[in-house]
Amino acid sequence: MKPRLRPISAAAITAWAIVGLIGGWVLHPLLEHWRGVAPVVTWVQPLVLALIALILAGTAWTTWRQLQVRREHLEPHHAVNRLVLAKACILVGALLAGGYAGYAVSWLGYSGDPLAGQRILRSLLAAAAGVGILVASRVLERACRVREDDSEDD
Repeated sequence: MKPRLRPISAAAITAWAIVGLIGGWVLHPLLEHWRGVAPVVTWVQPLVLALIALILAGTAWTTWRQLQVRREHLEPHHAVNRLVLAKACILVGALLAGGYAGYAVSWLGYSGDPLAGQRILRSLLAAAAGVGILVASRVLERACRVREDDSEDD
C-alpha cells in the first residue's frame, strides 16, 4: 500500500474554529479587565484578510489550471510549497474565522458602548474573510491533487 497524503479533516477544521471562537469570546472581557480597554477592530483587519483570501484563490485557480486542465507538471518543491501553504492556511483561516466571530459575539448586549456596533460589524467582516481564506485554501489543497493516471516514470 502506497503512503498517501489526506486532506485536512472536517473535524480538525471544526476543532480549530471552536478554539478560535472560545479564544475570541474570552479575549474581550479578559483584556478589558486587564488593560481597561478592549481591542479595537479597524478596517485594516478584514481588508488584509480578504486580500489574503483573494491571493490564495488566485493561486488555487492557477494551480488547478496548470495541473488539471493543461496537464502540466509542477516542480516538486513548488508542489510541496503550495500544498503546505494550503494546509496551514486552512487551519489558520478556521482559527481566524472562529476568533473574530467569538469576539463579535462577546460584544452582543453592550448597547451602552458606542464602539460595540463597529466592533461587531468589523469582527464579522474579518470572520467572513477568515472563511474566505479557509475556502480558498481548501480549493488550493484540492488543486494540488495528483491524478491517478500520472506515473512517476515520466
